[in-house]
Amino acid sequence: MIKKNFIKIIIILPIIFISSYSGYLYYHIQTWKYKGPEKTFIIKPGEGFSSINHRLSKENFISSPVIFFRLSKVKNILTSFKVGHFSIKPGMNMTEIIQLLTTGVGKSIRVTIQEGKNLYEISKILSKKNVIKSAERFISLTKSNSLTKKLGIKSINLEGYLYPDTYNFPPQSESEYVISKMVKNFFNKIKNVKIKTDKFTLNEIVILSSIVEKETGASFERPIIAGVFINRLKKKMRLQSDPTTIYGIYESFNGNLKKKHLRQKTDYNTYKINGLPVGAISNPGIDSIKAVLNPTNHNYLYFVSQNDGTHIFTTNYRDHQAAVNKWQKNARNRKGKSWRQLKK
Repeated sequence: MIKKNFIKIIIILPIIFISSYSGYLYYHIQTWKYKGPEKTFIIKPGEGFSSINHRLSKENFISSPVIFFRLSKVKNILTSFKVGHFSIKPGMNMTEIIQLLTTGVGKSIRVTIQEGKNLYEISKILSKKNVIKSAERFISLTKSNSLTKKLGIKSINLEGYLYPDTYNFPPQSESEYVISKMVKNFFNKIKNVKIKTDKFTLNEIVILSSIVEKETGASFERPIIAGVFINRLKKKMRLQSDPTTIYGIYESFNGNLKKKHLRQKTDYNTYKINGLPVGAISNPGIDSIKAVLNPTNHNYLYFVSQNDGTHIFTTNYRDHQAAVNKWQKNARNRKGKSWRQLKK
């Protein structure tokens, strides 16, 4: 009789334990609910599960960090928590919070970076939109040799590699996170483009593309302008590009390009230096990169604006000077219209 009772106890005790523990788990996972006010929970770029779990527990969003860890491990989502700003509302249980942080959409800021913007302009756009904490920090990092090398860029800085596109970033993001996303996007965009490095390195392609991007807003002209610069490089002629000169003095430039600026020697002033400038002067779109890779085959060496966004192309200096006199020195002809009104 005693033996039979002992056997029953041995059988029943595990059942009671399992039932009790199951009830305990169910309570913490499903029954217990967050009772505080609606709050924003921020997951930062690079933040690991331990930190997320600790902060959730500290702010009383979950009842047990141990159970939260075990549940996340069982679901195999320890590395699935998304970066962003998430709104945790009263009444949410542990399962709902996990679902929100791993599959939900956090608060984000949509920002568009236009083709041809440089790192200084981008920093202002991001700062104004509240995407980054500090424009100065963003600029400093884009010029950081260590970050440039870390991201696999063989250049003096990250100018040219901050791909112009529309992004969604969490508010007040770390600048390194934003920069890394933009550089990653650059490499994603060019992976389907046949990058020919027999004549130029990738960095030289980016530099030349950044100049082409700034010289015209009319996309159909880009291969022609790329051809002009390549022809000049072949003949060892200086590029003599105004946008490169402006970039070399950008932080002190007031918007009025003068002859004294063209005479000022900087690493970017292609009126004073041979070949390409030391780095890119803007962040080009894929069309400008393709234009450099596939330039129009012609004999043009010069071009001058017609003040409507398009240019007159010439093969010799005499014809170029005649075009300058007609389109730049004639006040009537200087009144043009935007290239945006052109039929592409």
